[in-house]
Amino acid sequence: MKQALFYTKKENNKVQCNLCPNNCLIPENKIGSCRVRKNIKGILYSLVYAKPASINVDPIEKKPLYHFLPGTKVLSFGTFGCNFHCLNCQNYNISQNLVEDIPEVKPEEIIKLAKKYKTPSIAYTYTEPTIFYEYMLDTAKLAKKNKIKNVVVSNGYINQEPLKEIIKYIDAFNIDLKSINEDFYKKICFGKLKPVLETLKTIKKYKKHLEITFLVIPTKNDNLKEVEKMCKWIKTNLGKGTPLHISRFFPCYKLNNLEPTPLETLRNIKQIAKKYLVNVHIGNVPVSFE
Repeated sequence: MKQALFYTKKENNKVQCNLCPNNCLIPENKIGSCRVRKNIKGILYSLVYAKPASINVDPIEKKPLYHFLPGTKVLSFGTFGCNFHCLNCQNYNISQNLVEDIPEVKPEEIIKLAKKYKTPSIAYTYTEPTIFYEYMLDTAKLAKKNKIKNVVVSNGYINQEPLKEIIKYIDAFNIDLKSINEDFYKKICFGKLKPVLETLKTIKKYKKHLEITFLVIPTKNDNLKEVEKMCKWIKTNLGKGTPLHISRFFPCYKLNNLEPTPLETLRNIKQIAKKYLVNVHIGNVPVSFE
């Protein structure tokens, strides 16, 4: 375990985690909403430091990043836990669970793996990197010293202070913008929209490479008027050159009752998006689709 960053001590040995907008108030011997940050005797600890649930070498396009180091490989890793509880989560086996008995892979070893496999970048991904913040930060600092790029694939649900600390070491982001509807975030993700929008604007302000992923879930976030509102927001606040990846939903986790996103819906959304944005991509569909 490693002592966590960004928390404050409260009365009765409680602590308040200030890492993400959940701002969990955690009693002694309890964990936060993310399941991986625990109050032990009035001190907050990360339970997943140097304990990756998965490590792989992926194409950078799989993140997806189409406009950052295209054609290269990226060393990808993530831990258990997440600060969202999305009903459609594809990685729910690791995002909504915690297994503590995992072999350690320290930041120095991550750098060695990146050099071994000759990947010019490291991606913090699979679940939500915010919840393994300390692990990500220490690895990113070492990567920067070794001239290896850092990539964050995130839901964007992080408070501004920790974001502004980590952003100094990050070269590229792919952020999931799940909807422009606050109610969707509340009912489907158990989170809030506004902090995600603030994260996107901060990334833009710091002039970091940014791409956005929008997973289209039938009957949940596929209203075309809302999609148009989202695309307008992206153009106005982030610029028309911001790449948007439109992704197809498949039945998963607690939304197994839904059908896969109709291809016609994806086509319609792409047409709307291209009215406002230059780089619009559709992923997770048959090769012959486009």
